[in-house]
Amino acid sequence: MVTQERKKIQDFIRANEADILRDLARLVAIPSTQGEAEPDAPFGAAPKAALDEALAISAELGLAVHNEKGYIGWAELPGKETEKYLGVIGHLDVVPAGNGWDADPFTLRQKDGWVLGRGVLDDKGPVLLCLYALKYLREQAGALRYPIRVLMGANEETGMLDVEYFVKNCKMPVFCFTPDAEFPVCNGEKGIFQGMLYSEKLSGKLLQFEGGVAKNAVPDRAAALVAAPISAFSAMEHITLEADGPDRTWVRGQGISGHASLPAGTRNAIGVVTDCLLQSGLFEGAELACLQAMHKLHASTDGSAIGMAASDGRFTPLTLVGGMVRFENGILSQSVDIRYPTTMDHKKLEQGFAAAFGDCFQLGDVFCQEPFYIEPDHPAIETLIDTYNEVTGEGKKPFTIGGGTYARHFPLAVSFGPEHNDEPLPPFAGPIHGANEGADWRRMLEALEIYILSLLRLEEIEF
Repeated sequence: MVTQERKKIQDFIRANEADILRDLARLVAIPSTQGEAEPDAPFGAAPKAALDEALAISAELGLAVHNEKGYIGWAELPGKETEKYLGVIGHLDVVPAGNGWDADPFTLRQKDGWVLGRGVLDDKGPVLLCLYALKYLREQAGALRYPIRVLMGANEETGMLDVEYFVKNCKMPVFCFTPDAEFPVCNGEKGIFQGMLYSEKLSGKLLQFEGGVAKNAVPDRAAALVAAPISAFSAMEHITLEADGPDRTWVRGQGISGHASLPAGTRNAIGVVTDCLLQSGLFEGAELACLQAMHKLHASTDGSAIGMAASDGRFTPLTLVGGMVRFENGILSQSVDIRYPTTMDHKKLEQGFAAAFGDCFQLGDVFCQEPFYIEPDHPAIETLIDTYNEVTGEGKKPFTIGGGTYARHFPLAVSFGPEHNDEPLPPFAGPIHGANEGADWRRMLEALEIYILSLLRLEEIEF
């Protein structure tokens, strides 16, 4: 049964739907990818333009606005409390459009109940929904206990320097959610460990080796140039051999790409090429030792091949992916990306790499973020999941992920929709970061109802 409160919210959404679409078109029209830093635009002119536009929309909605030197901005509703406030944080920067679009990525389109355009789901659309949630609270909710800020970042896609600046220079919310993930509620994120393995200077048969474009992605292509004729290699599945003159051969591997936090069902092209090189029997000495170590690294994605397997019952087990390989000036370098549960830590991982590869690779350029987890019976988590289930009738439970969102930067925060990754995309729509990025408009309006109700109920919690 729909309560009177929910009916009032639904009436508000219907009355404002056309305006929401108009304002979404304004935000989508700005190709807000990172550029060269400029005064008051640390991430370039385009992210600044998107932040300026979002703040202009916020002011039009009757909200107080603030721009924190172009790093981040916010729209705010006042409350009776002066020392505590609730936060929502999303981002206005986007990834490049890329290829494969059916129309201009920066012109909002509507088709069969969907909206299409770069940023409609990641994350301009969700940010806008939260601004309209504040509009509802301003018009309908009366005086609030806690002020609410919708924080709007400009650098989530390329480093999260926006939120790092905020954490160092601004007052933190007592609770925060980010509408930049999947519903229902994500109450934990694995630790993230990234680094590079560097060999000593090598000389021998290996002339080139390259693969992958990012540490946090399973590569679908890799290739090595070897000082040997093509007859030195045997045919292997997922390998293409190409002569480069009489005594040099390109060994090319085909993989299946995917995000490093979800390697199930992928195939790492670097591992495919490494195994072909080892099977040839051409290598010896330090070269052979390095290739054997790389085989061990790529032999499993759960860390078991190098003694790093870990699980804790809260998160899915540890994952390990080698996403990029390069051979330059005689140095073979291999990236590593590990998503780990609470039973592991960065010191254990560093020690594990030293034990597994210390004779041939040295670990460097380490980046680490510890896992975080909020118990599902925390009042804020219960409020969000109960509200989601009330609106949708789905009976879902909180979940954890291996990826990283803004939430891990805050002392008490979660990611909270609006994606539904278990629902199929229509043939004309694509995923976030993909061509024809699309969002189910019915689900987006449903998310707005969830956000309004959730904020009203969070106001009742003692933080």
